[in-house]
Amino acid sequence: MNLDCRRLFPLAAITLLISWSLGCNFQFGPQSGKNRNDQPRAIPVQVIEIARGPIERVLEASSSLEAEQEVRIIARTANRVVELLVEEGSQVVQGQLLARLQDDIQKTTLAKAQNQADKAKEEFQRQESLYEQDLVSEQVYRDMRYDLKQLELTVEEAQRELGYTEIRSTIDGVIVRRLVKLGDEISQGQHLFDVIDFQSIVAKLYMPEKELNILQPDQPVRVEAIAFPDRKFSGYVLRISPIVESGSGMVKVTIAFRDIGPLRPGMSIEAGIVVDTRKDAVLIPKRSLTYDGEQLFVFRLQPDRKVERLVLDPGLENALFIESVSGIQPGDQIVIAGQTGLKNGALVRLPTDPPPEAEEAEEGK
Repeated sequence: MNLDCRRLFPLAAITLLISWSLGCNFQFGPQSGKNRNDQPRAIPVQVIEIARGPIERVLEASSSLEAEQEVRIIARTANRVVELLVEEGSQVVQGQLLARLQDDIQKTTLAKAQNQADKAKEEFQRQESLYEQDLVSEQVYRDMRYDLKQLELTVEEAQRELGYTEIRSTIDGVIVRRLVKLGDEISQGQHLFDVIDFQSIVAKLYMPEKELNILQPDQPVRVEAIAFPDRKFSGYVLRISPIVESGSGMVKVTIAFRDIGPLRPGMSIEAGIVVDTRKDAVLIPKRSLTYDGEQLFVFRLQPDRKVERLVLDPGLENALFIESVSGIQPGDQIVIAGQTGLKNGALVRLPTDPPPEAEEAEEGK
């Protein structure tokens, strides 16, 4: 059967074109991840050289400052204020006179009691002499001795009441509140002054009970006060509560200061207890980490520009770094950018390497 040559020619041309394409390994479109030599395309990354340095483990918490030695000075008798000797901000010592109340009634009462006691004492001495001579009975002698003792107690009470008219500080410290004015009529039990010993300033931090085994007295504490953002203050662990609060599972840790500087009660602070220190640790930047469940990994650059995926054995850590206990050495180069999606043995390219186009152009010469 004869076929029309005009119909056979297009079919033959198409057959030749397909054969030529297969022979030349012709591809319609680029091959992803491959270069002209059928090699994997390098993934751009950034690396950093690992070095040694100091690192600390710090337990952080927020709190506010308070004074352990803080007293309210209360009036122990009623009368009018006739003298004020201190103001808010005055530095005082224990026993210092702060104010004086009108005391004429108390002085009169004391004088009367003293006169009665003096008279009774003279009479007792006379009766005692007679008793020694068996001129008075033992009962009379005992009654006179009892009466004298009662009057002496009355004198002591009057002296005490007179002393209450002098308002004195019960601790060393600073007057932080004066709640009375000159001429005020005050009543017994009225609140007059507040005195604080600034050297007793502390902060109470609450730490999880799992940290109890690593907390120790005298551990250093770094403190930052919101009122002084550019300054750091040094404290220390003063004491650790012997109990765990059942409701919260927290342990109270009291920190103190050897030099309070400008710190004042009521200030808000951020505190960090330094519980462990390494002076020469292998430091791994946290931005280099990848995670697989609870395990940490990093990618180490090899000389052939391939990366090795390593399990990180962590030690101490802070906000920026984590300590590598084993496996990674100073001088190793670790990927810190571009590690997302990397696999063990992947080919990578550094910012200092020539771009892929330049490599292909060099190979084509």
